[in-house]
Amino acid sequence: MSEPSVCQKNLSPSKKEVTTTGSPYAMDPVALGQKAVEYWIDFVQRSILFADVMRQRGNIHFEHQNAETPTVLHFKYEMLLDGRKFVHPVNYHLVRILALDGTQPDPKKRPFIVFDPRAGHGPGIGGMKPDSEIGNAIQEGHPCYFVGFLPDPMPGQTVEHVCEAEAIFIARVIELHPDAEKPCLIGNCQAGWQIAMTGAIYPELVGVMILAGAPLSYWGGVRGKYPLRYSGGLVGGAWLTAFMSDIGNGKFDGAALVTNFENMNPANTFWQKSHNLYAKVDTEAPRFLDFERWWGSPVNLNREEINFIVNALFIGNRLSAARLRTSEGLRIDIRNIKAPILVFCSQGDDITPPQQALDWITDIYRTDDEIIAAGQTIVYCMHQKIGHLGIFVSGSVATKEHSKFIQNIDLIETLPPGLYEAVFVEKTEETQHAELAGGKYILKFENRTLDDIRKIGHNNVEDDRCFLTAKRVSENMLALYDSYVSPWVRAAVTEQSAELLRQMHPIRVRFGMFSDQNPFMAGVQKFAEIVRANRRPVEPDNGFWRLQEVISSNIVSAWDSYKMVKETFTEYAFFELYGARFLQSALGLRRSDVYSRSAGRDVDRERGIRRRMQKLMNLADKGGLPEALARAILYVVRGGGGFDEREFKMLEQLCSASTVLPKMSRFEFKRLLRLQHEILILDETNAMESLSKLLDSVTDAAVQESLSAIHTVINAHGRFTEEEKRRLRKLETYFVPSHTSPRRRASDVEVFGQHLE
Repeated sequence: MSEPSVCQKNLSPSKKEVTTTGSPYAMDPVALGQKAVEYWIDFVQRSILFADVMRQRGNIHFEHQNAETPTVLHFKYEMLLDGRKFVHPVNYHLVRILALDGTQPDPKKRPFIVFDPRAGHGPGIGGMKPDSEIGNAIQEGHPCYFVGFLPDPMPGQTVEHVCEAEAIFIARVIELHPDAEKPCLIGNCQAGWQIAMTGAIYPELVGVMILAGAPLSYWGGVRGKYPLRYSGGLVGGAWLTAFMSDIGNGKFDGAALVTNFENMNPANTFWQKSHNLYAKVDTEAPRFLDFERWWGSPVNLNREEINFIVNALFIGNRLSAARLRTSEGLRIDIRNIKAPILVFCSQGDDITPPQQALDWITDIYRTDDEIIAAGQTIVYCMHQKIGHLGIFVSGSVATKEHSKFIQNIDLIETLPPGLYEAVFVEKTEETQHAELAGGKYILKFENRTLDDIRKIGHNNVEDDRCFLTAKRVSENMLALYDSYVSPWVRAAVTEQSAELLRQMHPIRVRFGMFSDQNPFMAGVQKFAEIVRANRRPVEPDNGFWRLQEVISSNIVSAWDSYKMVKETFTEYAFFELYGARFLQSALGLRRSDVYSRSAGRDVDRERGIRRRMQKLMNLADKGGLPEALARAILYVVRGGGGFDEREFKMLEQLCSASTVLPKMSRFEFKRLLRLQHEILILDETNAMESLSKLLDSVTDAAVQESLSAIHTVINAHGRFTEEEKRRLRKLETYFVPSHTSPRRRASDVEVFGQHLE
């Protein structure tokens, strides 16, 4: 008999092969039946355990809602200030995070204040895990505070009132730490634009500001991505939020915002999240319940608040262009913030894409020199793939980006005015002076330009005109609604009907259905206990289990295809509707000069900048050896295109151990570096020529130690760039003035030559 063909071999596998493959179509009936029974038992057990987790979720929801101050904070805290008692009452409060076991914060260290977003969800996301923004700050010994909020706003509460309350909170923290530097403010998502407004109104309160996943330029994006920016325009603008507030008796239900987020990823909302719990029900329940406690507890906003957020910010885009004013007429301009601003965003974030997080920089500044002249330091860090929520709750992000930012907060504050990108370099065996940088990475701040921001992607003129058209339509629709519809809706609504509508929202209904409030769920807990005592999980190679996972993947793919079609149509509909020439002409928007996203010029600001620059240059020849040493080091470091945390740590150590430099506090040290750097970047030639006056009374021994310190700091980051070498050579002509003795001059040249070999 001839040998069987390859196809016949594949169609007739051995019994041993059948057992290992696990396919329900390639085994004998007995094995097939056995695998089916194993899968069926596991399916029933998993279903009961899944139902019990849903029951627990519902119970946790109601327990959370009934708490006095509902929050998902992992840390213990004590209440300090209650915003409900302010002159303009708000539902916000300030709490102090209590020390962890084995850690005691240093009251003289810079305090951190974490602000959580009020975007439909409750507070606590910034401290939901031990590895979090709050957790990392506490571990580094910093006092930590948290600004949260209650589910319901106070009557008449506005966004401006919240800014006022936040300023009171910050002032209170400053008062509690008189020997520390101004606090670092961390604003997550919507809290980011909120504290940016607070900082612009009260700039004297801000130390360093970290905006994590925070939208400030709301029209930003690129075609083919980020469809959320079109949603307001496609429903006709802000009239819909006004209507929803009216039927809520003056309150806007945050569950609607949560639904918007869920609709952005229907595969996860309608299948993946539940299937992931079902597939890992033996281990996934704690993580799932923790997240759902936050995700499933919507909070409310006042009509005035949501109208401002939608009309003035998300559709109006007035913050990044400095077109907002307070009730007293004060212009809210982010350029007022003189403290460093660190923007943390991600390419994988489809809720706050990089353009919405960064385009405000190109909106308010026309050139790179304007950033420097304004005295503003802006740092951005762009993750490549983490999602929106991962920016706040991912353990990997917390232990890398957030921890490095906290460890190097002093370096960030010392950076001179300009635009930088935070870059993380992994340590290797060849990394020089790795001990100067904590963790597995070295943090560098590399110089960037406005063109680097533009390269990420941005709107063209016609795109901006479409968004402006949507803004005009929104204003007109809202005016019509407020004049002719809103009075009738308000007259027909009562608090009872509004509360009934809120409780009937699908997000809340699902908690009531799967909880102990539902009598049909009464036996689930007992069945679950029996299942856990007799658990028989199916093997991963079971063919029926593998078939289930294939079906699940196909369902996800189908939802993803739906999402792609929906997003494509949404973008097409938006630009077709608001790009129509007839509509734009009817609204007076076809003129080329009708709108500019730029914040424009401010004569008073420019005069103030000129006075400040002149004051700085008058200080160029004031000082002595500390100023000369700092200026010389910064002059060379600038040739490397950025700043390395190792250089900063090395300089700090040398200054504290020096025998020729006066003892300085940490604050004085940072102020010295920043001042000398500002003098240097305003007029480098004049600043270096002034070194001779700074060294007039310096001894030979002090000069020798200073020269050695310069090279120690420069060598901290490893190899020299060609520009650094050139600057180091040129420094000899500056640092050794022409009127000094030939002996000193020869000695100095010898020292420089040794380090350049």
